[in-house]
Amino acid sequence: MTDSTTTEPEPSDSLKTFGAVHKAFRKRAGLTQEEFAPLVRYQPSTVASIEQGRRLPPRVYIERAEEVLDAFGVLRAAAKYATRQPGLASWFREWADLEERAVTLHTYECRVIPGLLQTEGYARAVIWSVPPLPTEEQVEQRVAVRLARQDLLSTRRIPPTAFSFIIEQAVLERRTGGDEITRELIDHLLEVSDRHWNVELQLMPLRQTSHAGLDGPLQLLETPENEWFAYSEGQQTGVLISDRKEISLIQQRYAKMRSQALTPDDSVSLLREMRGAL
Repeated sequence: MTDSTTTEPEPSDSLKTFGAVHKAFRKRAGLTQEEFAPLVRYQPSTVASIEQGRRLPPRVYIERAEEVLDAFGVLRAAAKYATRQPGLASWFREWADLEERAVTLHTYECRVIPGLLQTEGYARAVIWSVPPLPTEEQVEQRVAVRLARQDLLSTRRIPPTAFSFIIEQAVLERRTGGDEITRELIDHLLEVSDRHWNVELQLMPLRQTSHAGLDGPLQLLETPENEWFAYSEGQQTGVLISDRKEISLIQQRYAKMRSQALTPDDSVSLLREMRGAL
């Protein structure tokens, strides 16, 4: 999912439940939020957001909280359900579950920057851009979920997921949110390319006489069992694809696009050139 959808997310009852359980274990340990936060190496504001059900708990946070609070595995178990509900369109939840386990994830985008690579400012600009206008609470919920999903990029996951992103140069040239948001976004993309050895980023140039992705955005992933799935998203819809013949077709298209897009090194050079022009 590109996280461009403005469809009403699922109710966040599961996140609120996780937050209440977390709070109970924290109080049982005799810790305030301010005392607990440094023990899990997060800010008190993050702890507060999680306990209020406004933020999806990152996996590393859950593991640290389990250890600090001696929670008997309860937080870990509760988090499995919390990750499936809030802030995600209903059609995307099954794909999101597969993403959590993926060892390989390929994404082609021609509309917006993929959610896994968005900055907070860019995410807000995208959410506010597409009618109907969301409430402030809806914006906060969607942004929180979007940023929490970026934990998938971590090289500390075992095994770390191998990512390939192909993004149309035109998406950046659009300058969604304005020049300052775009500068911040390009800086973030450069940082991800430099810091995450498990992420390969390629730009599809504006001028491209042959393009295998003209049918639209797509995603592919491989599970630890070496099964492949694909996902295609459009206006108010999303389709999870498991048919082997269809997946083979999509794999062919993605492989062709990787050869048509700029190399990762050339993509970084173009990003720096675009950054300098802003």
